[in-house]
This record gives sequence, C-alpha cells and structure tokens, in this order.
Amino acid sequence: MRARKLFIGQNIRKIRNEFALTQANFAKQLGISTSYLNQIENNQRHVTAPVLLALAETFSVDISTLSVNDSDRLLADMAEAIADPLFKAEQPSAQDLMQVTQNTPTVARGFLAMHQALRRAGEQLAELDDRLERVGGLSEPTPYEEVRDFFHYINNYVHELDLSAEKLADRLAAATRSRVRTFADHLERQHRVRVTIGGNADGPTIVRRYDPVARVLSLNPKAAPSTHAFQIAHQIALLEHAQPIDAIIDKAGFQSRDAQDVCRIGLANYFAGSTLLPYGAFLQAAGELRHDLELLADRFGASTEQVAHRLSTLQRPSQKGIPFFFARVDQAGNITKRHSATKLQFARFGSACPLWNVHNAFGNPQRILRQLAETPDGARYFCLATEVTKASGGYHDPVQRYALAVGCEIKHAGSLVYADDLDLESDATFEPIGISCRICERTDCHQRAVPPLKRKLTVDHNARDTIPYTFE
Repeated sequence: MRARKLFIGQNIRKIRNEFALTQANFAKQLGISTSYLNQIENNQRHVTAPVLLALAETFSVDISTLSVNDSDRLLADMAEAIADPLFKAEQPSAQDLMQVTQNTPTVARGFLAMHQALRRAGEQLAELDDRLERVGGLSEPTPYEEVRDFFHYINNYVHELDLSAEKLADRLAAATRSRVRTFADHLERQHRVRVTIGGNADGPTIVRRYDPVARVLSLNPKAAPSTHAFQIAHQIALLEHAQPIDAIIDKAGFQSRDAQDVCRIGLANYFAGSTLLPYGAFLQAAGELRHDLELLADRFGASTEQVAHRLSTLQRPSQKGIPFFFARVDQAGNITKRHSATKLQFARFGSACPLWNVHNAFGNPQRILRQLAETPDGARYFCLATEVTKASGGYHDPVQRYALAVGCEIKHAGSLVYADDLDLESDATFEPIGISCRICERTDCHQRAVPPLKRKLTVDHNARDTIPYTFE
C-alpha cells in the first residue's frame, strides 16, 4: 500500500518554537532549505521520511506523536492529487473534499489509486523516452545497467567482501616493502601466479592481462602504482573469493550471462578497493583528515578516484561514515559511474544537470571546485568536483579525461575541510540544480535543454525569452 503523506505543519512549528529556533536555524539542523521548511509549516508540502528521521535524531522527537488521524491524511492526499495539472476540471472546494473523504472513503482511496497509476504511467513514459533516445528503439536493460542498478540498490556496500578485504589488508599490513610487491608476493605464494610489469600488458589501452595457463598476471608499465596494486587485488578476489562472489551473483538473479560476467568484475573491483582502503582504517583517517581527498590518497597510496568512490561505500551498518554521493562524468556530460548514499539521485539516462559544478571541472584542471547546491525538493548539498586525466603513453596514444563529483548533505559539510570558509547559512549562496531536464519542474532555469515530460507547453509567437516556451 502506498505510504500516506503527512501534513503536520502546526506540529513542526510547535517543535521549532519549543527550541526557540528561527526557521533558518531549524532548517539548517534538519538539512533542508528555509523555504522548504516554510512550505512544510504552512502545509504546502508534506513531511518526508528523511525530515522525520532528522527530527528524531536531532531533536529526540517521538515520531509516533506526529501522526494525524486517518481522515485528515486522506483529505490531505486528495487535496494534493486534485491539484495535479493532470486534472484540468474545476477544482472542488475543501468542504466537498471533506465530504468525500468522510462519507465515501473507499471512493477517495480508489481515486488516489487511479492518480498514482497515472503518475506511474508518466514515469514509465519518461524512462521509455530516454531509452528510445539513447538506443534508437525498444530494448531490455543492458547488462551494464542491470549491474549498475544492483550496486545502487544494495547501497554499494557488500558486507562479506568488505570484511574479507579488511582481513587481507590487516594480514599484509606488517610488510615493510611496497604494497605492490607485497600483494604480488601474496598472489605468488598462495596461488602460484607471477606478476610482471609489462609482458602481455604493454600497450596503450591494456591495463591488465591474466594468462590462466601460464599463471602470469601482466600489468601496464605506464600505469600508476595504485593501479598496479588495485589490479593485483582484483586478481586475488577472483582466485580466493570466487565462491562468495558466485553466491552473490546467483542471489541477484540477473537476466543474462553477460550481466553476471559484468557483475563479477564489479565485485572483484569492490574487493580490490576495499583492500587498498580497508574500512576501519580508512573511516578513521577520513575523520582525522576531515575528508581531504588528496591527503587520504597520499596516506593510503591510492588515487583520488579510489578515495572518492570509497567514501560513498562507508555504509557498514554498525559503523557508518558520512553518506556521500559519487559520480564520474565524461566530457559529454554522461555519467559513467554513479552511486549515492544520500537523497540525491542521478539521472538514470542522458546527461547530468548543466548547472552542476562537475561540468566546470574540465576547464579547471588540478583544482577541486566547490558548490553549495539545492535540488527542486528543497534538499541542500555540498558538492566537490575535480578533473582527472589518465595519460597512457606517447603523443599518439589516447588520453582519458573525466570529472569526479563527490558530496554530501549540507548538514555534514562542517566535517569537510573544503567548507571551512564558506557561508553555509545564507540562502543566496546555494545554486539551484536538478536531476535532468526531462523530470525537472523548475520554470525559471536558463539552461533548460528540453521541457519536462507531461507538462503542457505555452508558446508566445510575439515574445521570446531565454527559453522559447513556458509550461504549467
């Protein structure tokens, strides 16, 4: 059954007054904008689950005391549904809605079920539209998309592999030699696999190549030591943890063998990253260094991308870190890697919002850019972006360029060194961003590429604004 929405503005205002807080201070502690809080208190927006949890955690509020009776919830849901632009008929009065919810509640719930079905149909249309634009026709999800969604829904944390990687890292931590040599010795001692730098991996596009017959793992000589260590740990995962990896894949129920193979690579990569950046040690260092990406990379001998990605996986149930989002974006704006432990969700298809600072990273190499951003739902985030370049050889060899994005909800910004000199309280410092134009409802965005789906357009042939149309 669909969760009913709570319009409890009077209760929220009462809690704020009990703590003698202004709307700005109260909103900051809840991790939302002042305007969003104002709408909640005036029953223009319902209270979401994250806001309820923030009330419980920050102000020790018993959530059960905030509930309203069934009739009030039904009335609030009806009022919200009737206001949807899908219904263009004359709007009923509040008294009419009250009579429907009180006298014929089954009719009201049936109407709400119909409304939700229409909204779901619109969402499915949006996904279909993006898919048609991307592949030029109807198709099932690709194996890569299946695996990407799998990691997303498990919160990008694989407990069994994470623990195994941490144990391996602890066993090898006492070695005095370089980590690459230590990992290579372990691979040879335990599995009779020899590691060579060069060999069959001496090419501009080859990162690693394993010969199972000769039992030789060849690594690209031009790659960084952090990449060498990562690839050796990847091979250790495939040889030592094949059984648990297969069990995870079987449980996931992928639709194709290709998706299973892609997931096997992803799980081996997860193990490798967790070995280079073992959970407990990395979580402690992240707090001590205030999540400084470069200092963390230097301490663990890792790349900036490895550190940024690892920050988004620190979701061990008994030992959670700050919830971060992480994404890798190419120069065309395509999101090639994504994960969010926050409320922020990335566009499943197509390019990212052009107002997001990640796009500016390509014009500012060797810098970490900062942005205070607000999404259409009123949530606020602290966003970091930096460009990464991976040269693979000489003048004629290809060069990989992409931007990394990492960030957290604004309530955690004080734990990041990058926020020290920023004004986190002024509404004017926050820039509006969205997810993608097709599902963004902002009416005043000067960078809009396409109108939102399911919204009626108005075109004035006698006037031209930045965007040549308006919409409901």
